[in-house]
Amino acid sequence: MEKTENFNKNFIWNIVGTTFNSFNSLFFLILVTRMNGTDNAGIFSLAFSTACILYIIGVYAGRIFQVTENQKVNDKEYIVNRAITVAIMIVISIGFVVIKGYDLYKAGIFLILCFYKACEAFSDVLYGVLQKKELLYKVGKSFFVKALISLIAFGICNLITRNLLLSCGFIAIVNVIIIAIYDIPNVLKIIDSSEKVEMKNVWQITKSGIFIFGISFLGMYIMNAPKYSIDNYLSEHIQAIYGIIVMPATAIGLFAQFIIHPYLNIVTDKFKNADIQGMKKIMYKLIAMIAGVGALAVIAAFFLGIPVLQIIYGVELQAYRMNLVWIIIASTCSVIATIYSSILTTIRKTFVQFVIYVAISIYAIIGSNIFTKAFEINGATIAYFSIMLLQFILYAVTSNIILKKLQKKFAKQEIEEGK
Repeated sequence: MEKTENFNKNFIWNIVGTTFNSFNSLFFLILVTRMNGTDNAGIFSLAFSTACILYIIGVYAGRIFQVTENQKVNDKEYIVNRAITVAIMIVISIGFVVIKGYDLYKAGIFLILCFYKACEAFSDVLYGVLQKKELLYKVGKSFFVKALISLIAFGICNLITRNLLLSCGFIAIVNVIIIAIYDIPNVLKIIDSSEKVEMKNVWQITKSGIFIFGISFLGMYIMNAPKYSIDNYLSEHIQAIYGIIVMPATAIGLFAQFIIHPYLNIVTDKFKNADIQGMKKIMYKLIAMIAGVGALAVIAAFFLGIPVLQIIYGVELQAYRMNLVWIIIASTCSVIATIYSSILTTIRKTFVQFVIYVAISIYAIIGSNIFTKAFEINGATIAYFSIMLLQFILYAVTSNIILKKLQKKFAKQEIEEGK
């Protein structure tokens, strides 16, 4: 009974926290578009997307890898490893704006948002410690508080000053404060103070997680490849339009996050018990839920999407109805691929995923530039859809082949042990 209650509490707070955190980027973009104009919204959209890509460097192998860890690497070693990767992320973000040659205003927005995501990357390792102790509800509460206070601080500052640079600074400040007064104290209560940090284990995390990092980084890049093509060929205004119509796709990804994370420990246990059939049942259950939500989202996008977005952002979008529909379909395909990826990560099939993402990334670089240059924002939409469809196909085929082979392997072992 207690275990069920704890699962329900974790599930509910994970939904609440993840929802608020994921939708914050949408709310930020709404405020920027209405208060600062579409040119500033274009800068903010690209800067936020870039910060999300660099976030993958900070978070490195990520929480799924940490929570499903089977080796003897302790929590303190994960935290030290994350401190190093976050520092590397910050250095790379500085190098990025220097290489791009942005002016001080645009560079400042990029760097502040990158620092904000660096704070999130460090929080993530603390969340992993809490999740392994079945305290996912505390993670949800942290997400909720950060998201709500960040949004309020950003909105008030921007309303008073109309200074996007200063307003972004408040997002970073709020996150630093909550990490200091909530996240760290909660982890200190449960972490084993007798644990020692072995640098060889810190390095082992880096080695073991290299392909997960590659997968995550390339995965984030391919989602945003059309934005960089727009940055190369089109205006900040078009960047803002694309950012607006692609934003609802995050709702599908959000739904995946709050249904996947509560099941990670269950999936890990089933793998430890060689219950591949049980893993597949959970996988297909999650896929069915995503497909159902995706179908409803497509219908809503066609009939209600554009009018609602126009009211929210105050921008004319009538010409982009089908762009929105195709983006929602594409996002659904991508999220189903993410479910397959979580299963493969649990059973530590990472190299094959890395190969998949390298192939998709090559296509994304070439396809995004060709389509966007030729067909402008319609081309960016075509690129996004084709990239996500390719991701879904490759993951579905690969995952089912691997799980089928693994199931046969475990069945054979049981027969041999029975003899």
